Amino acid sequence: MRFDVFSLFPEVFSEYLNASILKRAQELKALEVHLHNIRDWAIDSHHTTDDTPYGGGGGMVMKPEPIFAALESVLGAPPSCPVILLTPQGRLLTQKIAFELAEHPHLALLCGRYESVDERICQHLATDAISIGDYVLSGGELPALVIIEAVTRLLPGVLGDPTAPQNDSHATGLLEYPHYTRPPEFRGWRIPDVLLSGNHAEIARWRRHESLRRTLQNRPDLLKNALLSQDDLAFLETLGYQPGEPITPSTQT
Repeated sequence: MRFDVFSLFPEVFSEYLNASILKRAQELKALEVHLHNIRDWAIDSHHTTDDTPYGGGGGMVMKPEPIFAALESVLGAPPSCPVILLTPQGRLLTQKIAFELAEHPHLALLCGRYESVDERICQHLATDAISIGDYVLSGGELPALVIIEAVTRLLPGVLGDPTAPQNDSHATGLLEYPHYTRPPEFRGWRIPDVLLSGNHAEIARWRRHESLRRTLQNRPDLLKNALLSQDDLAFLETLGYQPGEPITPSTQT
C-alpha cells in the first residue's frame, strides 16, 4: 500500500515511520510512504503557504495554490487516489473506517495547519475528511501517522499473528479483554486461574465476558451497536446493564 503525505513539516514523520511495525511493513514491501513538503510548490520567494482569512478573524488559512499544485503534480489532475484531509471537522476515525481505508492500494493524506485550509480545497480537492478525536491539534501530522499505523496493521503479513486485527479493541464493536503473561504471580497478584486451565472453551468464554465487562465499564456507548448474543446479554444484566438504557462510565461500580 502507498501513502503520499503532504505537509508543511514532513521531517516530523521519519523517526516514527522507521520504528516497529511501520518499519517492518516497509521492509516487507507492504507499505510505501512518500513525504512531500507543500512549501516546495509555493510560487513566491518566501514560499508562502498561508494568508489572513477574508472577513477577518484570528489565525491564518492555508492557501489553495500550493496545495492544489502539490497534489496535482504528484497525483495528477484530478488526483489518482482518494485525498484525505486531516481536520477536526472530519468524520471520526474508527476501526471500521481503518478497514475501509485498507481496501485502497493508494491514499493521499493532506495535513492541515494553522486555523484551517481554504474551503475550496475541501470542496474541490479532498475526497474525504477525517478527525482522530473531538479535540484540536496544531496540525494534521499526528493524525496522519495515526491513520498510517491503523491501516498498516490491517495489511496482510504485517503482524506476526494474522488474526490479531480481528481481535483488537473495536474490531468486534467491543473493547478487548485483559491480557496476562509470565510470571503467573507478581507482588501477590495472580492471573485468573482459568488462563492456566488449558480449557480453551472456558478461556474463550472468560475472555468474552471480560470484554463485555470492560466495555460496559469504560465505553458503554459501544454496546448500543455491538452484536450481542443471549449469553452476552445475560452476563451484562448480572452487571446491571439494561438494554436501551445506556450506563455511563461514572455510574459503574
